[in-house]
Amino acid sequence: MKKQVYNPFLPLYEYIPDGEPHIFGDRVYLYGSHDKEGGHTFCMGDYTVWSAPVDDLSDWQCEGVIYRAEQDPDYCEERKYMYAPDAVRGNDGRYYLYYCLSGEYGFGGYYGPISVAVCDTPAGKYEYLGYVRYPDGTPMKKYVCFDPCAFNDGGIIRIYYGTQYMNETNDVLAADGGKMTDVMKRYAKTREEILSTGDNVNGACMAVLEDDMLTVREEPKHIIPYEADFGGHEFFEASSMRKVGGKYYFIYSSQKNHELCYAVSDYPDRDFKFRGTLVSNGDVGVNGVDDDCRMNMTGTTHGSIIEIQGQWYVFYHRLTHKSDYSRQACAEKISIAPDGSIAQAEMTSCGLNDGWLRAEGRYPAVIACHITNGDMPHGSNRIFKNSFPNVTNRGDERFIGEISGEVLVRYRYFSGKPEKIGNCLRGSGSGYAEINGEKIRLYPCGEWTDISAPAAKTGERFDVTVNFSVDGEFELKEIYFE
Repeated sequence: MKKQVYNPFLPLYEYIPDGEPHIFGDRVYLYGSHDKEGGHTFCMGDYTVWSAPVDDLSDWQCEGVIYRAEQDPDYCEERKYMYAPDAVRGNDGRYYLYYCLSGEYGFGGYYGPISVAVCDTPAGKYEYLGYVRYPDGTPMKKYVCFDPCAFNDGGIIRIYYGTQYMNETNDVLAADGGKMTDVMKRYAKTREEILSTGDNVNGACMAVLEDDMLTVREEPKHIIPYEADFGGHEFFEASSMRKVGGKYYFIYSSQKNHELCYAVSDYPDRDFKFRGTLVSNGDVGVNGVDDDCRMNMTGTTHGSIIEIQGQWYVFYHRLTHKSDYSRQACAEKISIAPDGSIAQAEMTSCGLNDGWLRAEGRYPAVIACHITNGDMPHGSNRIFKNSFPNVTNRGDERFIGEISGEVLVRYRYFSGKPEKIGNCLRGSGSGYAEINGEKIRLYPCGEWTDISAPAAKTGERFDVTVNFSVDGEFELKEIYFE
């Protein structure tokens, strides 16, 4: 690598959630939604693609805006944002982008068609092609067209999509007028349409397309029975498909909302068995962490797995700004065992880096993999008004704000033998910052101020844990080593 890379791996001003990584040629491309820093709703920006050479994952470059929401003929004030896309190389050698329009806070995102744009290159200027449709030209809207994934399965074009908005069967929905009314409104479907599918409008679905990338060749079907028991990790949204060793790996966001899970089958359209959790953006499930002691504010997640130069990674996103609307791309190394299983990845600060980060110089504080006051919320589709530590910004300054009371900030992992480890912070009040067990007194400081302590923990691999105990409120801009 030319340089080090850490989580989040794109520039700190960039917010690309729902990432689908793909290798085309000698580069890896990240297709995703585009959030706004401090935005008030999901996906406020047009599609922007970033890419890196497969042999240097530190060298990410912006390919620019590849597609604008206004290019879709269905663009309107009620549905003006583009949600999680995916891209695939068609059998004709061109590249196809699949996406759905939505509105504020997700309203309007559950009843439109799946739109398609096309380009001759992976990250050029895409042009609107049409929507997924039946042979007679009518739009395909069976089940709920949401979060589409595109997959070229050895020349067979498959799209996966769906959501699990209501956690009831059609029989329950039919018997419950209130819930039925809610579903009818959200999906813009009549009662008869909701109940006419014979199975359920919810769930993970798949359709096969013709080589024109638009026309349905095989009728959509559920790939996982609606009643399937995945042990509390049932499908919610964020469909993604990969093929590993001849088996199909279906990656998805579970109903817990903060975790990416995977299910495996010998077939692309049936018999999927739950195998485990890939990553949680609260590290829930790692080292005994549960939902009651999540290590970050949690919320939606979306991503997939990819092998690059012999190393497997899981791509996902984290939350910032006390909301679900400013999400940043992260990645972790994973391993696929001989039996096909994948152990859950822990969140780290080093992510894509070739080895641990060097315990030298200064790092942005916001690369912390854990930020918690012991009572962090789950924040799906909202902005919190109450105070708790969070990644935020003021102009071009990006820092961890609202550090008050008892707060833990952790970085994983570093390598080296520095003499001192320090923080650059500012704030009002007083208290202590304990850096890897070494306690430092804090006093009011209106300007960014360096504090440091002897490096109590060093070596080939170590973390940096800062435990704050303060009256008042502090902000943390950098950590550093001397």
